[in-house]
Amino acid sequence: MDKGSLRIEWAERQMPVLVSLREDFNRDKPFAGIRIGMCLHVTAETAVLARTLRTGGAEIALCGSNPLSTQDEVAEALREEGTASVFAKRGINTDEYYRDIEMVLSTEPHIIMDDGGDLTAVLHKRWDEFGGYVIGGTEETTTGVNRLLSLERKNQLKIPVIAVNNAMTKHFFDNRYGTGQSTIDGILRATNILLAGKVFVVCGYGQCGRGLASRARGMGAKVIVVEVDHIKALEAVMDGYDVMPIRDAVRYGDIFVTVTGNINVIRREHFYLMKDGAILGNSGHFDVEIDVKGLEEISVSRRMVRDELEEFTLPDGKRLYLLAKGRLLNLACAEGHPSSVMDMSFANQALAVEFLVREGKNLPPKVLNVPMEIDRAVAKRKLLTMGIEIDELTEEQKRYLESWEIGT
Repeated sequence: MDKGSLRIEWAERQMPVLVSLREDFNRDKPFAGIRIGMCLHVTAETAVLARTLRTGGAEIALCGSNPLSTQDEVAEALREEGTASVFAKRGINTDEYYRDIEMVLSTEPHIIMDDGGDLTAVLHKRWDEFGGYVIGGTEETTTGVNRLLSLERKNQLKIPVIAVNNAMTKHFFDNRYGTGQSTIDGILRATNILLAGKVFVVCGYGQCGRGLASRARGMGAKVIVVEVDHIKALEAVMDGYDVMPIRDAVRYGDIFVTVTGNINVIRREHFYLMKDGAILGNSGHFDVEIDVKGLEEISVSRRMVRDELEEFTLPDGKRLYLLAKGRLLNLACAEGHPSSVMDMSFANQALAVEFLVREGKNLPPKVLNVPMEIDRAVAKRKLLTMGIEIDELTEEQKRYLESWEIGT
């Protein structure tokens, strides 16, 4: 068996919820005659999702949602076994990246599955060419949901899109536990540094930032949080972290990681204030959170010192180190989220697609949350696969919760 197939097989062992759904889909064939266009990170976990949808009868076209996240051996395995038409290769340039997206749309998909919003954006920009068959879509990540909401506010969203990212069984686990662990994994693989005793600056205290800060502290680092939201900043303080503006944090940090979903969080003026040897990385979806162009322009020399670790020397001789060109370091330097975390995310994706196939033509062109029955079904299946039982309400308890008469 080739390396890609072995990676997929190993991932499947950690994804019992998705595998159990495959058994249902194999019996019911809910996707018979349905073409699905996917723009996701081409990893072993995505391959398990593709296999599951294919078992349900779908025809699948897949491209990567990031130029550095594709696992080439997995892409080749999917091609060889006939699971999907795959248009993805690690290390492609921007033109090639968008060419692959267009190849997926040219298959005239009924359902699109996106991670970051690029597939949806191209679809809307070229609606007359590609939009005729699309019933609806799903979106995997916070950045993509924000882009969709922008389309909706401008009354330009043309299809219903289910925000899988907003499912409780997705963002609580994928964003917090997945991003936290995989980002630390990527930093260690790329640098082999000791985190204990280092000052670790987390820019953004959403679900991803919470997970990353927790994991960094667990490795012995002193964590500083940078935030623009007062409530999130207050939560970080109450969680025991130092909180300060980026202009102050740059003077102390040994490692900086952005997880904000916004542009130019760490900028040119900040690089001059950093310590010699500071390491910069990003685990937000796009490569815009660190001003890489600014860093390039103020540097007098640059060189690759390890895989996915580039050294920039400033005029005063100070050296700064950039991970993965400022792209998603947890996928470029490591393997992304653990399979057991993606099990729940992709189970939500699969059930959301089933819902769209059944109900999509009756839904408005809006950003929709995952139906609560799907979210709870995923949680229930996950607990069952873990061998965990929970209590159920008694009839007396149900009546109490439904009443207003009973008081003290």
